[in-house]
Amino acid sequence: MCELENALSKDLEEVTRVLNLYIDGAGNGNADCLWSAFHESARWFGSMDGLDYDIDKDGFTALMVETPGNPSSAKIVDIQIAGTAATATVKEEGFWETNSFTNFFTLAFLDGRWQITCKTFAQTGGSRA
Repeated sequence: MCELENALSKDLEEVTRVLNLYIDGAGNGNADCLWSAFHESARWFGSMDGLDYDIDKDGFTALMVETPGNPSSAKIVDIQIAGTAATATVKEEGFWETNSFTNFFTLAFLDGRWQITCKTFAQTGGSRA
């Protein structure tokens, strides 16, 4: 394997690890996982049940710890890496029992590690009511 392929493979492995920290943290209410996955200035944007959300790291972590999603499935469906920037898509089904989401993440290699800098989500089914 050439040096570039080896570096890309390592980056893919690390981005996948960070996304799995998100999946575990949001799904099980694990604050440590969420804090490890997200940059300190990360933000969350999207709409759910007609309400718009713009949440910082503290707010999102508190929400997930208080009401873990416990999805029936959460799957990384795409990762794109270009140098020190990446995008990824995670689909969740059965989040809070009936919700489905498609989550779009941006990640950056900052301070020597991959970190999620933004999550934008679309509610694709269900209701939290």
